[in-house]
Amino acid sequence: MDHAGRRAIAEELMKHAPDAIAGVEITPDGILMMPSPSGTHELVAMRLRHQLDPQLAEGLVAHTGGDVEDPALGLLRRPDLVVLPEAAMDTAGSFRPRDLELVAEIASPATHSNDYTQKVYDYAAMGIALYLLIDPRKGTAAVMSDPGTCADGRFSYRARHNYVFGDKVSVGPWTVDTSEFRRYPS
Repeated sequence: MDHAGRRAIAEELMKHAPDAIAGVEITPDGILMMPSPSGTHELVAMRLRHQLDPQLAEGLVAHTGGDVEDPALGLLRRPDLVVLPEAAMDTAGSFRPRDLELVAEIASPATHSNDYTQKVYDYAAMGIALYLLIDPRKGTAAVMSDPGTCADGRFSYRARHNYVFGDKVSVGPWTVDTSEFRRYPS
């Protein structure tokens, strides 16, 4: 089935989804129903946005929400935060990957493996320059850059820098203070 067919099925599924489902993601392997995030998850996303906002160049915005779609690759993702030109938000559909300067994910307890594996490949394949992965389960963060093809022929980020909560982290031209992030309650 092509991407348009998967997209139509995903839209129909969302019409019947319980309130606990916040949205869908589409990969070449199928449709993923995404649960609503926890309060701690949303707190980390908000604090990240508040840190980035004053550092962004004129015309750029940090936005928590929205879909990123690449129909040619058969991908639709719902990152927790994106940085993009405000003008690129004026669209009837999903954001275009080529407009994004940064995509950030806050790993959730239920879907963390997706953030660590498939999204690394997907965001790199879409050509998104920077991927910030924050993990409140472990109190860690990773900044990935230099998307491209690796020795095994798959897309990935060829540079990765790992941090722990408390570190000040360089994410491209911006600095993120991870001491403002909270871990998930035990």
